[in-house]
Amino acid sequence: MVGTLALLTTVTAVVTSLGAPLVASVAVDYDVSLTAAQWTLTATLLTGAMATPVVGRAGSGALRRPVILGGLALVVAGCVLSALPTGFPGLLVGRCLQGVGLAITPLALAVARDVLDPDRMPATMSLLSVAGVAGAGLGFPLTALVAGAGGLGAAFWLGAGMTAATLVAAWRHVPSAPPTGTARLDWTGGLLLTGGIAAVLLTVSQGEDWGWASWPTAALAAMGTAAILAWVPWTLRGDHPLVDLRLAARPAALAAHLTALLAGAGMYAGLTLVLIVVQADSSTGWGLGHPVGVAGLMLLPYSMLSVGGSRLALAFGRRYPPNRILPLGCAVYLLSNVLLALAHDHVWQILLVMAVAGLGSGCTFAMIPLLLISAVPPDETSSMLSFQQVLRYLGFSVGSTLGVVVLDVASGSSGPHHQGFVVAALVTAGLCGVAGTAAWRITR
Repeated sequence: MVGTLALLTTVTAVVTSLGAPLVASVAVDYDVSLTAAQWTLTATLLTGAMATPVVGRAGSGALRRPVILGGLALVVAGCVLSALPTGFPGLLVGRCLQGVGLAITPLALAVARDVLDPDRMPATMSLLSVAGVAGAGLGFPLTALVAGAGGLGAAFWLGAGMTAATLVAAWRHVPSAPPTGTARLDWTGGLLLTGGIAAVLLTVSQGEDWGWASWPTAALAAMGTAAILAWVPWTLRGDHPLVDLRLAARPAALAAHLTALLAGAGMYAGLTLVLIVVQADSSTGWGLGHPVGVAGLMLLPYSMLSVGGSRLALAFGRRYPPNRILPLGCAVYLLSNVLLALAHDHVWQILLVMAVAGLGSGCTFAMIPLLLISAVPPDETSSMLSFQQVLRYLGFSVGSTLGVVVLDVASGSSGPHHQGFVVAALVTAGLCGVAGTAAWRITR
C-alpha cells in the first residue's frame, strides 16, 4: 500500500509537469504562438488548483477510494487524448484532465494517516509529500528525452502507461476509508473559492503577456480577490465548510500554510532562474547557452536530494518537533539561492546549487504535512492538506512569474543581464528567509 501511495504521488507529479519542457515543441507542431502553447501548462495548473479543495472535501469521507480511482482514470483519459492527433483544442482538454492528478495527492496522505500505525506514519507522510516535489523535477528531463526520441505523442503515451499502472495498483492496494459517512459539499463555497483561485492564478500567469496595467489583468485580479473575500465569511458561517478556516488559523496549521505559500514561491522562483541561466545565450556574459534538455537535467540532483532532505529531516525529527525543523529547511534553500547569485558560471556550480536546493526543499516539504496534522483531527486531514496544496500551487505560480519579473525590472530596458540575475536570486533567497522566519515566529 505504501508503495502504491508513493507511486501515485510521484506519477501524478511527473504527468502534470509534462507540459513545461514541451511548450516550444507544441508551438511548432500545432502551429500556434508560444503564448497559446503556454496554456498547455497553465490549463493543468488551473484545473488542479480548482479541483483540489473540492476533491479534498469529497474524499474526506466514505468516497475517498472511489475519488482516488476516478481521479486516476481521468488522468489516463487526459494523457490518451493529448497523445492522439486531436488538434490543439484536444491537447488542451487532455491537459486539463491531467490536472485532476494534482487534486488526489492529498488523499494519499490522508490514507497514510488513517491506516498506518503512529511509528510508521511520519516517515511515510514525509516520503509522500516529497515524492510530489521529486516527481515534478524528474518530469522535466524525462519529458525532454522521450519527446526528443519519439515526439510529443510519445511523452503523453508514457504518461498514460504510468498512470494506468498506478490505477491498477491503487485498485488493488488502496483501502476504503473508515465508515464515517459521506462528506457534504458546500457547492456555493466551492464555486467562490475555485473561481477566485482560478482568477488569481490567471492574473499571475498571464499578467506579463497581457500587461500588468491592462484592463483584463486588473479586472481579473479584482474579480478573483472579491470572490475569495466573499468566500471567507460564507465559510465561517457554514455548517459544512469546504475548508475549516478556524482549524486553518491554529498556529501549527497557519505556519504550515504560510510556509507552503511563501517557500513554494521562493522555490519555484529559484528553479525558474536556474532554467533561465542555463539556457541564456553565453554571449551575454552570464548565460551558459545550453539547450532545454540540458536545463532539464539540472533538476535531477534537485529531485534526488529532495528525498535525501526528507530523510535528514526525519532524523532530526526524532529529537526536535516539526516546527523547529521547518525553518531549517527554508534556511538551506535560502543558502542555495545565495550560492546561485554568487556562482553560476559553470554547469558544476549549477548542479551544486540544485543539490543544496533539493536538501532544503525535501526538509521543508517533509515537515509541512506533519506540522499540519498535529493541528487538525483525522477527519479533516484530506481537506486541510488540499487547502495547503492549493496555497503551494499559488506560491509556485507567483514564484515562476516573480523570478522573471524581478530579473526584467532589475536589468532595466537593456534586457536581462548579470546584475539583474544576481538581484533576482537574492530576492528569491529573501523570500525563503521570510517563510522560515514566519514559521518560527508563529509556532514559537
